[in-house]
Amino acid sequence: MTWVIAHRGASVDERENTLPAFERAIAVGADFVELDVQVSADGALVVFHDVDLDRLTALKGPLRRRSLAELREHAIPTLEDVLELTRGRIGVMAELKSPHLYRRHDVAGRTAALLGRNDVVLSFSRRALLDAKRGRPDLRVLQHVGLGVSIRAASSYAWGAGFWDPRVTGRGLAKARKLGLATTVYTVNDADRIRKLAALGVDGVFTDCPDRARAAMRPR
Repeated sequence: MTWVIAHRGASVDERENTLPAFERAIAVGADFVELDVQVSADGALVVFHDVDLDRLTALKGPLRRRSLAELREHAIPTLEDVLELTRGRIGVMAELKSPHLYRRHDVAGRTAALLGRNDVVLSFSRRALLDAKRGRPDLRVLQHVGLGVSIRAASSYAWGAGFWDPRVTGRGLAKARKLGLATTVYTVNDADRIRKLAALGVDGVFTDCPDRARAAMRPR
């Protein structure tokens, strides 16, 4: 069965990366929620996608220049808030977003330390994933491939590979599986495409519409 990975929660139904979005993902039967981890000005691990706050809040400018108190006023949760909501209810895939901005805060190591045994850390950054595994050698990490990191390189340290849907190929998926990697594809909202990827044996699909994805994969 292909995992339904709720991209930033059920982000079509609720504002992305918020507690209501994650609660909705649980309610519709997703297997994992995916979220993005950054760091506030005072060092808190917070869940938000964009480097700047303008698109989703009334605040302007970089998230990293705002305190946790300011971010909380705009419904931006901490990683701990989300893990309290999800633990024992759904798996978590935590993406290290722009980790080069937060090395002095050890965003990779601190995120890894908070996650459960079956949770996953993912990133486009190989360095960030290796940093995450340093303190947790058993940690499952997922490397997005094809945009700077090869499938073969990822296989030396990663549990899984993330493929961008416009570039994914059957050959690439087969190579990843042969190298022992779980395969995931992002971000897919079309029901027919989700069914096609499931038929190809993809292990997980990132989607903004977990209810639609779950329905698409039910036997007809």
